[in-house]
Amino acid sequence: MATHALRSGSRRRIRLDEHLPVDHRLSKVYRFGAGLMGLALLAFGILGLTNNIGFFDTGGDSVVGLNTNGALSVLSICVGALLFVGMVIGGNFASTLNMVLGVLFIFSGFLNMALLETDYNFLAFEIQNVMFSFVVGVVLMFFGMYGRVGSALPHDNPYWKARHPGQTDSPQPAQPTQTALPPKDAG
Repeated sequence: MATHALRSGSRRRIRLDEHLPVDHRLSKVYRFGAGLMGLALLAFGILGLTNNIGFFDTGGDSVVGLNTNGALSVLSICVGALLFVGMVIGGNFASTLNMVLGVLFIFSGFLNMALLETDYNFLAFEIQNVMFSFVVGVVLMFFGMYGRVGSALPHDNPYWKARHPGQTDSPQPAQPTQTALPPKDAG
């Protein structure tokens, strides 16, 4: 069991959403990830709705290689629109939204994998839908966590600064010590 030393003084909770400037370069990554996945989900949902598939039909209708029905198409459009909202807002909202939706997509993949070939598979998932759900989940988590977590964040990163208050922006290199050479024998 590991123990952690508590810092003396007042203990304050770090809120990471206060530390990313609006124009920070990481915001572009979060926006791009949300927009890219939102576009893919919107396209899938719209194509599914244009095929006049029944809302809870599990008959095996497919769009771009994935099984779909009306319910899955509407759900895809809603999540895609939510990701577009995250893209417009950007910043930590987009990052957090990407991470949360990424976890939900992975959870959905596991849940729907368990429901394959059962009567409870009302979203008409097949194995390719499960794999797509896993891939989208991992990609969203990557875009959401990029530059936010890791052991080697640069010291100018706002998340590193938030986790290490009071430390300088970059560590000072240790000064080499000079050792005196012993006198040579004149012998």
